This record gives sequence, structure tokens and C-alpha cells, in this order.
Amino acid sequence: MRNEGAHVSPIRVDIWSDVACPWCYIGKRRFEEGVRGFTASHPDVEVQVTYRSFELAPDQPLEVTSTVVAYLSERKGIPRPQVEQMLERVTGLAAAEGLSYDFDAVQQTRTLKAHELLHLARAHGVQDAMKERLLAAYFEQGRHVGRIDELAVLAADVGLDPAEVVDALGSGRYAADVQADIAQARAYGISGVPFFVLDDRYGISGAQPAEAFAAALARAAADRATADGPTTVRA
Repeated sequence: MRNEGAHVSPIRVDIWSDVACPWCYIGKRRFEEGVRGFTASHPDVEVQVTYRSFELAPDQPLEVTSTVVAYLSERKGIPRPQVEQMLERVTGLAAAEGLSYDFDAVQQTRTLKAHELLHLARAHGVQDAMKERLLAAYFEQGRHVGRIDELAVLAADVGLDPAEVVDALGSGRYAADVQADIAQARAYGISGVPFFVLDDRYGISGAQPAEAFAAALARAAADRATADGPTTVRA
């Protein structure tokens, strides 16, 4: 999302999301399409993206043995047929974005260490690639994104040193950074993800259509004036 010829101040986009959030992967694809549409008409403007941590289920255990359908039905009190319909719908929407969700293979887990890994990846300049790898691993490949050893293997796929990953996640090197992201989300009033904040001013809630992202980026590019905190844009 970088234009090497950029000569104006970049638009900064902070994206709060969770690795175990199906709408976050769909939103990532739609946002990327929106960026492409925006840069086609603003080739001199760079879009700088940072992924921020948000845990949808901080009380989730590391190991969950039940299926996604059973777990959601029990946790949310929703009848199983309704849960199955919900998952079928989101799978279809994901497919429209070129994603192949496999909820039967999903290994549910707490995503805290995955968020720490994303901070490590950011320090090495590969955060977007790491985010993509984690989302694909969780939703499409049935990989476990809560175990440190498995995260080290996934991190190696984007060029990170597995030994450094094990050390960083084992020591909690980026634990404070994760909590700082969560605290900032709370300060902004973010209660669901994905949530996109442009230039610390404009907020976009949810996996909006690509056109909505392109329009928001254009607005941010045109208006860098005053405002305190994000103004939420909803569908």
C-alpha cells in the first residue's frame, strides 16, 4: 500500500481487529480494494497501515475442543440451526472476496499471543504479511494460532526468525503494546471490530464496501483540519 513516488504526508490508518474475527478478514480484503481505488485517483498519497490489537474473547481458553457451531450455540445461546445459517452466510460473503473459510477445521483459541506476534512483525516491517498469514491459517487452514510453537512456524513463512518469535512471545516482550492498543480502543469507544481510524480522526466501523473505504480515504486526503478523536462512519 505504498507509493514510492509519494511526496505529500501519508494517510495513517490504524485497524483494530482480531485474528479470530471472520468479518476482519473480509474487511481486510474490502479495505485493500478501497485503497487500490483511492490510489488510482491519488497516486501521490501514501496509505500507511498499522494493525492494532483487539481481543473479541479475552476469556477464551487456549484449547477449545468443541466445534465452532457447538461453541457459539452454547456461548451465545443461539439455536444450532441459526448458528449454521450465520456461518454459511459469512462463508459466502468471504468467498465473494476470494477467501475460502472452513469453519469445520477452525481451532478456536485465545488470540493474545497472535497479537503479540503482530507487534513483533511490525517491528520487522512485515506486519501486513503476518496478519494475512494468521488470518489464512485460522480461517482457511485449520491451524492453531494460540500456541507459541505454531506461531513461530507461521512467522517463519513471512521471514521472521522462529527463535526470536519463541523468545519474544515466551517473555511477553510485546504484552504491554497489546494492552495499550486495547486501552486506546476503549478510549475511542470501539466495542466491535474491524474498526478503521484514519489520521486519528475518521472512524469506519465494520467490513464496509470498498467504495466506502475509498471515499473515506479521499475525505481524509482532502481535509487534514481540526477534529478531536474519530468520527464514526457506519453503514
